[in-house]
Amino acid sequence: MLDFDMSPYGVFVWSSWGISAVALAAISIRALIAARRWKRELTRLEEARK
Repeated sequence: MLDFDMSPYGVFVWSSWGISAVALAAISIRALIAARRWKRELTRLEEARK
């Protein structure tokens, strides 16, 4: 069985893991939103060129 008890360091370790997970999720979501925006802009520019 896994032992998740980290005694006096548990608060620091688990909060660090949580903050890192939130930051990675935010960066990923921001990249997806930007990619969609760039794709729409590319489509618009291609249509305007025709």
